[in-house]
Amino acid sequence: MSPALPTTAAFVREHLRAPLTLALLIAIPVFFVLIFASVLGDFAGALGGTLARRSATAISAGWAAAFLAGTLAFFQVTSARGADRRLALAGVGATSVAAARIAAALTLGLLVSAIAYLTLWLRSGIEHPLHAAVAIASFAAIYIGIGALTGALVRTPLEGSLLVVLVFAVDVFSGPQMTSNGLLGYTPTRHAAELLVAAGGGQTSPSADWLGVGAVAAGALGCALLAFWLAARRRS
Repeated sequence: MSPALPTTAAFVREHLRAPLTLALLIAIPVFFVLIFASVLGDFAGALGGTLARRSATAISAGWAAAFLAGTLAFFQVTSARGADRRLALAGVGATSVAAARIAAALTLGLLVSAIAYLTLWLRSGIEHPLHAAVAIASFAAIYIGIGALTGALVRTPLEGSLLVVLVFAVDVFSGPQMTSNGLLGYTPTRHAAELLVAAGGGQTSPSADWLGVGAVAAGALGCALLAFWLAARRRS
């Protein structure tokens, strides 16, 4: 059996064994979908955007998955750098440790995406279920990359977590239909947000949005894998 498999399971259990973490995995998606959606609609109106309430409810599920997945990925890098290096030196290897970390991050990301998806479905229903599920999971994948890369570059937890929140805030309030200002026309989750806005409005999406979200998500996961590998590799 590959050493990455039991290591992945151990990394997932490391996060889920804390009762507070489990509570937040449920509470944050509920907060985003039930409360944050109305805030998004109000801000969109103030910024000159055209985000409809139903679309705001849909996109808030994506932001819940992004926020949780990015935060968990960031703390996977910052809190376990020493342990990962010891695992690598013990014979697991930096590549296997990085593979286990990215697998654990994806598992947690899919878990929070499922919770956000279920909350959205219970709140307002979903006209395009598969469409919305892929979009929400894409939010999580993209922010796994952002969180892990931030953790690799910023070693202090406070500054790093604030940077993740800053990127998240800019991403949210410059997203599609949020503002009439075109200066921030592209953000990491732009295509994923377009998919969710369309799903919330009961519309289909052009193939360019699907290709765009696939490319950005793949690039983000590649950055995350590199960040986990750099965190686990032996110091020269």
